[in-house]
Amino acid sequence: MSVPAASGRVLATLNEDGSRRWIRPKPASGRWLIRRRAVAYALIALFLAIPHLRLGGKPWILLDLPHREFTFFGTTFLPTDTLPLMLLFVSSLIGIFLLTALFGRVWCGWACPQTVWMEFIFRPIERLVEGGWNASRVLDRDRRWFAPRRVLKVAIYAVIAAILGNTFLAYFVGTDALRGWVLQSPFEHPTPFVVMAVTTLLVFLDFAWFREQTCLVACPYGRWQSALLDRQSVIVAYDAGRGEPRGRGAGARPGLGDCVDCNACVNTCPTGIDIRDGLQMECIHCTQCADACDDIMAKVGKPAGLIRYSSQAALAGQPPRILRARTVLYPLAFTLVFGAFVLSLATRSPADITLLGGLGAPFTRDAAGQVVNQVRIKVANRTREDRTYTIAFLDEPGAQFIAPENPVRVGAGRTVTTTVFVVEPGDRFREGERAVRFRVSDGDSFTREFAWRLIGPRAEAR
Repeated sequence: MSVPAASGRVLATLNEDGSRRWIRPKPASGRWLIRRRAVAYALIALFLAIPHLRLGGKPWILLDLPHREFTFFGTTFLPTDTLPLMLLFVSSLIGIFLLTALFGRVWCGWACPQTVWMEFIFRPIERLVEGGWNASRVLDRDRRWFAPRRVLKVAIYAVIAAILGNTFLAYFVGTDALRGWVLQSPFEHPTPFVVMAVTTLLVFLDFAWFREQTCLVACPYGRWQSALLDRQSVIVAYDAGRGEPRGRGAGARPGLGDCVDCNACVNTCPTGIDIRDGLQMECIHCTQCADACDDIMAKVGKPAGLIRYSSQAALAGQPPRILRARTVLYPLAFTLVFGAFVLSLATRSPADITLLGGLGAPFTRDAAGQVVNQVRIKVANRTREDRTYTIAFLDEPGAQFIAPENPVRVGAGRTVTTTVFVVEPGDRFREGERAVRFRVSDGDSFTREFAWRLIGPRAEAR
């Protein structure tokens, strides 16, 4: 049984017969491209530089998952920093909502790494190596997937993917560790080598094969826009009131709008859509269609702006409204949440102390029959200076406090775990436990007492 072909294209990247439609956007120069190119190259330089930049001896950004430490611009967050991390995440999310409500998908078109690297690194290389926009389409039409020019392009993509993938890894392992991975033999570090290889392969597949489908299929942002945008939000839009009805010879033939139906906006679109069909999930608001249309309008003697930054309300002739629910509630929520984040950082303790039970049995006995409790004390120094912390046991006389390492020296931004022991007779315990207190102090800005319960035998309780 033959399957009937779809009537028209269902997806921008899918032909009617179900085969992959490779999108080769025709470059459209213009004022928006010049601005986007300047922003893109600045972001690329920043992305490559951030892992190498230091602030207070720490990387600008380091998401150290093995050690569970996140560093942002000199400030290190530990697993115990649940509240500030949550506030930072929520404020970032609200910021995205506010940015979208005001300026539409400006993130997608101007700053998203997928767009920046695809449109300003990988696709320009593709056009350069394959001989231009038309040459790439000819190779697609003839299905010359292994033409020498395409093999060369793939080789260049692989090199760039390795650079990009390793830079991405530097955000998680640091440049020092990554340098060792790169310089050493893979046999000396097989697991890191596999991580590097897989990351490079994923980056390569993303930009060489998956390409714009990352935006159309994988990224949820386009699907969110129906909830994040309103009719007053700024979007890249086609002015149907001015352009319709479209047709060849517009302006010379009565009754036609300004759109000459040249398809320049379609040919230049990096996601393969027709902006004239209205607001669409696939549109990333990159303004390439606006530049292409402005160029055509100049050639036919019509004013620019048939495709432009506007809003659905403005295109319908409604007056702009700056103050609306989204533009009031989002800034208010962002101010409150981000203010709480800043306050949590300002009031954060210069040290984080965690008391943990001993490893193994809850308690042991020494040669004299006394009960020995092991207590692990984890000290996190949040300051930018090395500190020395003294541990004291606050209890009545008779208990023996043993601290093999006391005071404890902890480097700036580092965490050290030390073990102390409390030795005392078993008849001091009530119901198998006893409440005690420890004090940890750096002798300067930090002194704090902590309650703890020692474990002992029940049989000797009085």
